[in-house]
Amino acid sequence: MTSTAPTVRRRPSPARILARALPALLLLLLALIGPLLAPEAIDRPVTAPYAAADDTAALGGDLLGRDVLSRLLSGGAPLIATALAIALVVTGAATALGILAALRPRLGRWVERTADLAILLPAVLGIMLIALAWPAGGRLAVGLAACVLGIPYAVRVVAAAAAPIAATGYVETASAGGEHLWYLMTREVLPNLRSTLLALFGLRFVEGVYVVSIAAFLQLGPQPPEADWALMIRENAPGILLNPWAVGAPCLAIGLLAISVNLAAEALAPARPTPETPL
Repeated sequence: MTSTAPTVRRRPSPARILARALPALLLLLLALIGPLLAPEAIDRPVTAPYAAADDTAALGGDLLGRDVLSRLLSGGAPLIATALAIALVVTGAATALGILAALRPRLGRWVERTADLAILLPAVLGIMLIALAWPAGGRLAVGLAACVLGIPYAVRVVAAAAAPIAATGYVETASAGGEHLWYLMTREVLPNLRSTLLALFGLRFVEGVYVVSIAAFLQLGPQPPEADWALMIRENAPGILLNPWAVGAPCLAIGLLAISVNLAAEALAPARPTPETPL
């Protein structure tokens, strides 16, 4: 007869964690210091429109002959800051509402029903409604739209993950012992959701990048002559055959940013229990 030994947790090595988190850290650092490294002003033409890469412009020119490399180095910080703010707000609000819904089932049913109704609103329509209702909002209006549309999905995820934790014996014992709701949320349930919340944060960050990029294509949010990766894609799309770098470079930067942040979130998450070899 075989038996399975108690499960053990395998911690990832520090080198593996660093290898996965390093690309995201480097991109964030580059976005912060990028404007200082830009060789040209972002709003000054230095070459012909859609000119190929040469000694004057390492990645060629955009639709107005501005240096693509300079705009690329300066355009990451606004996009990353917006996506980071969206991810923090959505994850924080969803964490509080999701844990509350798991600990207070009666209130939780109303929270989940409200979330279900909000999910019915198409994302693109929601962005347009909020951004057009607040024309002067710009990037802030797009960020608000992303938060409003992202919280309902995230609440469902957190509530589903917190429900079995709220039903465990140690949480019920703490509740029966008279512990306050805030204590149960922050000390009993929240520490056990670290893996879920890190994964959720990574997904919400990517969703924030996606929303800002979609808004730029809809001519909402950032406006010319602002340097922004998403805006660069929309502006230079007509000349992609003349200078592919004008579109390809910001596309590559956005893709690497999304992938690296998800890898970093996965690396920082606690290792899941794995069973030992059966005896």
